[in-house]
Amino acid sequence: MTTANSDSIWTRAFALLCLVQLLGYAHNALLTPTIPLYVTHLGGSPFVVGLVLAAFAATSVCFRPVIGFWADTRSETGVLMSGCFLMGVSLLLFFIPVAEFAMVPNALRGIGWAALNTGGYALLAQAAPARRRGEASGYYSGMQASASILFPAVALWLIDAPGGGFGSVIVLSAALALAAGILGLALGRDARKDGAAESSDWPSKPRFNPFAAIEREVLLPSKLLFCLNLTYPAASGFLVLYAKAIGIENVGWYFVASGSTSLLARPLLGRLGDKIGYGPSLASGFVLEISALLLVPAASGLTLLLCSGVLFALGNAIGSSTTLALAIQRAHPQRRGRAMASFSVAYPLAAGAGALLMGAVVDIAGYPGMYLMAGSLGAAGLLVLAANWSRLEDG
Repeated sequence: MTTANSDSIWTRAFALLCLVQLLGYAHNALLTPTIPLYVTHLGGSPFVVGLVLAAFAATSVCFRPVIGFWADTRSETGVLMSGCFLMGVSLLLFFIPVAEFAMVPNALRGIGWAALNTGGYALLAQAAPARRRGEASGYYSGMQASASILFPAVALWLIDAPGGGFGSVIVLSAALALAAGILGLALGRDARKDGAAESSDWPSKPRFNPFAAIEREVLLPSKLLFCLNLTYPAASGFLVLYAKAIGIENVGWYFVASGSTSLLARPLLGRLGDKIGYGPSLASGFVLEISALLLVPAASGLTLLLCSGVLFALGNAIGSSTTLALAIQRAHPQRRGRAMASFSVAYPLAAGAGALLMGAVVDIAGYPGMYLMAGSLGAAGLLVLAANWSRLEDG
């Protein structure tokens, strides 16, 4: 991966990295509305849906420290490619039609997801120009988010299409993951050109230490990212179930609106974050997410849901780009893999905890109560930001 001391962002390797992420995230975007519907189709309750989603998050969290170590000591691109192949192959187990068993392939997929993200973020940390970290992070995360523009809607269309169904979505999702792994081979050739220069900086025969697996340098951005994404399940998987419960049709447009907003906003908001600073950027992100979540219970049709999706996408875009830029700034150059593994663990940890919490609250208080609770979690995130405001600009 070209590390550029210059301000150039769009190298060939960076473009390949973004394309691999697009395909990997497209694989996941197809499954975002599909898995909750598939599990309920098999007879699972909302709580079982939460368990299946949490299984994906649990393995992604638990395996990231060792995957980060492998990325540092072996091959960042090799880790990334292995994750893509595992995501694709594991989907075959979804064809076993038992609601609770869906936790198994989703757990395996979580390991692959951890590798895709750990390897990808490590390569991004190596490539991003120091003075344009927010912008580079915005482009990178924008490519990831762009998968949510059409692919959730495609999944919903395929499920109901003649000759389609859940199996068609699973096969397409697997094909995209495998394509990302194959494309990673070209990325690997570029990465090897620059990897040799850094390998000599490593101590001989480094060993994995589980007690030193969490990189303290990125704890603050990880904490803030966790708070930003804790409510994401409410704005994605559970929103499909809520729309179905109140009779809103064509909910695929929600993902088109939110995904398009995220794609267009992330590079611009990342650049804005470089200019106005981490604190104001994150504060605006939390406020936008809270507004989006509180808007959902008031929705009786598609229009307000679309507005909610746009607001949540804007808030998550600026928040995610800002925390990623902050993590890149703080990551130690010789421990990029472990640092970015520690940072990126906030995504599945938040998704898993959020899925379990949202599923449990739906069973107790219904969907409106769940969205009100999610808004209060966003407000708690704002308090965490305020408590750490003075530490945001520390190098």
